[in-house]
Amino acid sequence: MCRNIKMLFNFEPPVTDDEIQAAALQFVRKVSGFNKPSKANEVVFNAAIQEVTASITTLLHSLQTLAPPRDRAEEARKARARAELRFSR
Repeated sequence: MCRNIKMLFNFEPPVTDDEIQAAALQFVRKVSGFNKPSKANEVVFNAAIQEVTASITTLLHSLQTLAPPRDRAEEARKARARAELRFSR
């Protein structure tokens, strides 16, 4: 999976529309192989982003869990610690 796509479910505060849009953009970029599409592909590229955004939004609002929400700051701290360990070698 693309490392730039972050887990969005079960966080406090909840995921924002901008975060969902960013994840959709990263997914479409990864799948298409385009960082920025040509003019000829721009319309379908943007349509794909909108469709993926809608699907992610539906998914995140439909999921259920009994687990307590994760704290964003704590998860960011853990990610930094993992990155430090991985890149300090």
